[in-house]
Amino acid sequence: MVLGIGAGGFWDEIVRLGVPRLTPGAAVRAMEEAITLVRALTGGGAPVSFDGESCRVTGLDPSPVPVPRIWTGSVGPRSLAVTGRLADGWIPGRASDWLSPLYRESRALVDDAAAAAGRDPAEIASVYNLPGRITARPLPATRDRSGRWIGGSAGQWAEELASAVLDHGASGFVFFDAGGSDAPLSRWAQEIAPAVRAAVPARNG
Repeated sequence: MVLGIGAGGFWDEIVRLGVPRLTPGAAVRAMEEAITLVRALTGGGAPVSFDGESCRVTGLDPSPVPVPRIWTGSVGPRSLAVTGRLADGWIPGRASDWLSPLYRESRALVDDAAAAAGRDPAEIASVYNLPGRITARPLPATRDRSGRWIGGSAGQWAEELASAVLDHGASGFVFFDAGGSDAPLSRWAQEIAPAVRAAVPARNG
């Protein structure tokens, strides 16, 4: 199980649910408190009391279920630092991928915070949101002029993702297609994902 926690990327929708709007700084502090409290309230143990700015419990018995892996979708420097200190995985913001300058700059902040907290930065997974088209034929270029991935044939996808894992340390991918059709997701699951799984050990061997 993986639990995703963020500092609120969709505040208008959150406010419509009756939750008070937080300032960016307060939202990051709330994210840090939430991660801390989730870890304290799973895996069993003694009753937990926590008096934070946004999260408060008194004498609450932890669940015996194992502590879940926690991924964040952080973007700003403060939330990236929280990711480095506390999270197990990170989904880079703005759909930036392993070749993006934004990713490299942000990952450095995550790694620095992890090292300062006595953690091994390599233990924090990078998992990418990856929009793009899956085409019937190979495209002459799979990235636009800015370097952003735009997609390609199933073979081009598989080659790119295998390289991301083996050459850039990617831990996983989240595919989404803006068209709203199930067909691209089916091709992702039936063609691309198996090809990447097959290619990764083949290159390692």
